[in-house]
Parts: sequence; C-alpha cells; structure tokens
Amino acid sequence: MVHTKTPTVYIMGNNRPSLYIGVTSNPIKRVWLHKNDLTKGFTNKYQLHTLLYYETFETMEQAILREKQLKRWHREWKLNLIKSKNPEVKDLYSDLIDAETSSA
Repeated sequence: MVHTKTPTVYIMGNNRPSLYIGVTSNPIKRVWLHKNDLTKGFTNKYQLHTLLYYETFETMEQAILREKQLKRWHREWKLNLIKSKNPEVKDLYSDLIDAETSSA
C-alpha cells in the first residue's frame, strides 16, 4: 500500500486521564509509535497509548490550526469533544486503520 499523506489531529490518553494533542501526516505510524513507547517525551512518560480522538483535514495547515485551537481549550471541552465522537471512550486505532485502508 502506498501511503498518501493524511493531515490529522489526534488525542492520545490513558486511564488517569492525561491527554496529549498532536498533529501528523501519517496517523497510523505516529499512533503506533506512541503505543509502543517509541516517541520519547510526554506520551511515553505518562503511558498515553489510547487513541481517543482524531480528525483529518485537506491540508497540513488546517490540521496545525486545529491542533493549536484544541491545545488552548479547557480540559472539560476536550473531554466533551472526545465523548461527542467516541461516547464509549474506546481506543480508535483500529477504526483509524480501517478508515485509512478503505480510502486507499
């Protein structure tokens, strides 16, 4: 499968719940790196292995603007956003893989 860039904003979490908001053009790879503690820093330190939310965009510029917007939000707003798209607060990694492979 040839990878096409998919500008994506994502939120990783754990059961505490700590949250991390990031942006990438290769969401499957990036989340896999977080899940396997291969990304040093906040997600590794706090064991943020669960993909709670993601949004895709047409351009990286749009994704970066959304990431900056979400990072300014209050924690409650972020949790409400997650629950609006993911009411069971489950790991969305398999959904992400399905979405990427079905659009390829």
